[in-house]
Amino acid sequence: MATIKDFSALKSLRKDLKAQEEARLAAERQRIADEKRLREEADIFRNSIGKVAPLRNNDKATLMPPQPLPIARQHIADEQAALMESLSDEFTFDTLLNSDENLSFARPGVGSDVLSKLRRGHWVIQNQLDLHGLRRDEAREALGEFLRQARRRGQRCVRIIHGKGLGSVNKEPVLKQKVRNWLAQKDEVIAFCQARPADGGSGALVVLLQSSTPTNVA
Repeated sequence: MATIKDFSALKSLRKDLKAQEEARLAAERQRIADEKRLREEADIFRNSIGKVAPLRNNDKATLMPPQPLPIARQHIADEQAALMESLSDEFTFDTLLNSDENLSFARPGVGSDVLSKLRRGHWVIQNQLDLHGLRRDEAREALGEFLRQARRRGQRCVRIIHGKGLGSVNKEPVLKQKVRNWLAQKDEVIAFCQARPADGGSGALVVLLQSSTPTNVA
């Protein structure tokens, strides 16, 4: 009985070995067929393009990728530093002041009628800056940037709102005098005066700026 079982196992093993060999031979035939097909396709390609020769590189151009635009970090830092230095809290314009009860300002050499026209609203207010809620350093930087942008846009008459100080300690207008001192330090400021009641009164200034092109103030 054991012999019969051994014989049956042997037949099964032979059958498995035969199946494995047939699979191996089929895979080999497929590999040979694939290689032949690739060679034939390569021959067709070579026959279609004919003989080839390498290109001469005498006139070869070297293409450089476009360089990114530089970030003017130092220029920006220099502008910020110049702004902080140009508007000093220690400066007072008393000696430069054409004084009146409203502490108006006109730069030396400016005609006497300029302040009169400014008070009467001769120039249309083209832009304004509200400094409410800003600390001193923030207000100083905001004012300098505002004036630069106004000049670039060709604006001549602007309004600076510094507030009346009703919400500050001791009800004193902290920024009122500082804004006047800062404005007097800017060469582009020709004159300024307290705004008319309809434009903010004692809580604002109307500022006349130098034209971006040399013209007479009128």
